[in-house]
Amino acid sequence: MNIDREFPAAVVSRKAQAAIENGHPWVYDTEVQRLVPESFENGSLVDVVSDKGRYLGTGIFSEKSKIRIRILSRNANDKFDDAFWRRRVKYAYDYRKAVMGADASACRLIFGEADHFPGLTVDLFSDIVVTQTLSIGMERLKSRLFPIIADVLSSEGVEIRGIYERNDVQIRELEGLEQFKGWFEGVPHSGVPVTEICENGIFYAVDVENGQKTGFFLDQKYNRREIARIAKGRQVLDCFTHTGSFALNAAAGGAERVTAVDISQTAIDLARANAERNNLTDRMDFLCADVFELLTRLCDSHSRDYDFIILDPPAFTKSRKTVDSASRGYKEINFRAMKLLPRGGYLATCSCSHFMENQLFLKMLASAARDAGVELRQIEARQQAPDHPILWGVPETDYLKFYIFQVV
Repeated sequence: MNIDREFPAAVVSRKAQAAIENGHPWVYDTEVQRLVPESFENGSLVDVVSDKGRYLGTGIFSEKSKIRIRILSRNANDKFDDAFWRRRVKYAYDYRKAVMGADASACRLIFGEADHFPGLTVDLFSDIVVTQTLSIGMERLKSRLFPIIADVLSSEGVEIRGIYERNDVQIRELEGLEQFKGWFEGVPHSGVPVTEICENGIFYAVDVENGQKTGFFLDQKYNRREIARIAKGRQVLDCFTHTGSFALNAAAGGAERVTAVDISQTAIDLARANAERNNLTDRMDFLCADVFELLTRLCDSHSRDYDFIILDPPAFTKSRKTVDSASRGYKEINFRAMKLLPRGGYLATCSCSHFMENQLFLKMLASAARDAGVELRQIEARQQAPDHPILWGVPETDYLKFYIFQVV
């Protein structure tokens, strides 16, 4: 090490050492062999060293989580002062500007481990920043970090109306943190948790207080644009529409008719409001229904009302234990969609679950196609937008599978 160390040390197993050296930033509780000293404050910075004393990195310690240490840096010369965090934030924003251009006005500004902010999500929605803080270390750092985020954005000409915390997620409890939501008081705010964004030329109202997750799903931005390209002149069924984003892109792309379906009446109301905002209601219908039941009913009636079906379901699994049951759910909706489509029709289908790995998803699709008696002609295989970067060595950052097929 090149500087005197001020942090406690965690001696880790060779398994953990290999994972860190391959780029993975997590050390699990079972991989920590001993701590020097034996106890220190939860959420502290800690040096990670091999069983031979070699420096491996510095991370955030969590005494309650199975992810015991989340690596922040592998550079022994880093000092975790305000200048360090400012560089990190600026680097993250510069990346978004480079890969997204003007689209960075609504983007995921910080994507946790992929941006070396383990346990932190930061979304920019035009003039409001929304955060989710999922690790004890980031919770302790936020009073320093969040004003830096606001200042970096201001220096880039982005004046925000506040930072809203969406910490109403159960995963915080694994870190011993309470759930809550509300404005971060360390940055001035307007008190109005609603804004508007423009994506692919379509305007959306974003309610950062009550919307799902942080208020809007940004990761499908460019996949929605591809939908618009294919939808012209087609009869489109958008399943699990949420706030109508795929349906709106299809309608804006020239679809003859679009039916947007969701089990939530609140979601349907938002989708209709977004359609009105974009003057697209003349070619759209909205249906509050269970997608599984709807697809079954349409199949039973031998419907041929649609020649383009979009399946964008919520994550059917959030753990490896439930992958098999999730696969059955994915297969059911894809099988039904394939049965409904005429020869030459189009299917867009995806999974946002990391645990539903790509090969499993493809195996499921192949099985659904066999059972439906159709062949799939692949048009595109896509992933999440680049503001949700996939960091090699960290498979958890690679989660979204998105395919477009023609059914032949």
